[in-house]
Amino acid sequence: MDILPLISHFESYIALTEDEKHLLQGKIGQRSIRRRQFILQEGFPCQHYTFVVKGCFRMFAVDSKGTEHNIQFTAENGWIADIGSFHSGKTSGFFIEALEPSLILQIEKQDLYYLYTNIPKLDRIFKVIVENNYVALQNRVLQTISSTAQERYLAFLDEYSQLALRLPNNQIASYLGITPEFLSKIRKDIASQPSPH
Repeated sequence: MDILPLISHFESYIALTEDEKHLLQGKIGQRSIRRRQFILQEGFPCQHYTFVVKGCFRMFAVDSKGTEHNIQFTAENGWIADIGSFHSGKTSGFFIEALEPSLILQIEKQDLYYLYTNIPKLDRIFKVIVENNYVALQNRVLQTISSTAQERYLAFLDEYSQLALRLPNNQIASYLGITPEFLSKIRKDIASQPSPH
């Protein structure tokens, strides 16, 4: 199992010793995931923090009418989990699904807590990761209540620049809370605007 991508990710924050890397190796699980395979389903507790080595995932909820609402996307070098369910052990209201064939590394709760105790640097790193995600979520809530659909789309392109071309229109539209047809109209409007000089 190759956890080098995860070590590189952690070391983009703080360098790890050889002993710390070795400790990490024993607490990580690796999985290959098929396109459209779920790593979390509504009604089950979220048991892993998932790091994406290769591929792309979405986290979404389904409302009472059966409509899917995308909450988050993540791809290479990103994390995905229902953090509330992970820490509380309660069942999740979300699904996490692979949008592409993917390779992931996963940490279970007791292993993560063990690593926090034995590699205190990881506790600090995860605090920063969670804080960054919280800021992104705050910004998204603000956009949802105060921005036009076009402004939300431009913000999406800014946040997910690497993913915009990999995601199907219907997935992007679901994230923005609009129909795929309206997304096409927004794209046409943006394309027809004169470029700033």
